[in-house]
Amino acid sequence: MPYDAGTTWGPTVNDLGMPDMNARLTVRDRNGAMHQEIRQRICLLDYAPGTRLSEAALAQEFGTSRTPIRRVLAQLEDEGLVQSRHGVGTIVTDADINELAQVYRLRVELTELVGRVDPVIPGVEFLDRFDRLVARGAEIIKSASPHEFTRFDMEVFHALLELTANEPLRQTLERLYFQTKRIWLKTAIEAQLDLEEEFRIFHHELEAIQLALRSCDLQAVAHIQRAHISMSFKRLQLQNT
Repeated sequence: MPYDAGTTWGPTVNDLGMPDMNARLTVRDRNGAMHQEIRQRICLLDYAPGTRLSEAALAQEFGTSRTPIRRVLAQLEDEGLVQSRHGVGTIVTDADINELAQVYRLRVELTELVGRVDPVIPGVEFLDRFDRLVARGAEIIKSASPHEFTRFDMEVFHALLELTANEPLRQTLERLYFQTKRIWLKTAIEAQLDLEEEFRIFHHELEAIQLALRSCDLQAVAHIQRAHISMSFKRLQLQNT
């Protein structure tokens, strides 16, 4: 599941919104949560391409020192989402579909491995959760904004990533996903995509995945995801030519 951008930093809070002094994040978990939050902001264009990210400002916001922020930014740079420029600072990179075409093609091929490499047969809890995602998808068709749709897509991606226990594959797919995620949102905003059609296509794909999950056919799930990424890439190419 993606990190909830509404989470309060420092001690976690209880149901009354007060700090829960009995709950503590490990350093690794805390750094991981900061990484996920900043990455999500970049992919939702909250930090637009060209934005300078201040270590001091981020450290103050997250209630930490600059050292862990520096590590998080270094990880994001390794993922291609930011770039460190001497004398300037850390800048959010742009996302160009032509430059990331090879990344898209690799995603297409690797996604199919989810159904074959260390597959995880979904249990009742997972199936119920995915049913709820499909139901939410039907509502998104009616009223969602491009940003809300992108958040929803992230949630679906992380859920389906649970269908493989192969950690290197999961990490690689996640890295490639977030490298390309901004392209759809940028295109939706700048090229005025037919959002209703985009949402309708995605929801049909979710329903097909739902049927495959109920049959415990993970290879079918992977084939549907592969086709989704391939067709989405082709549509984006047409919009960006």
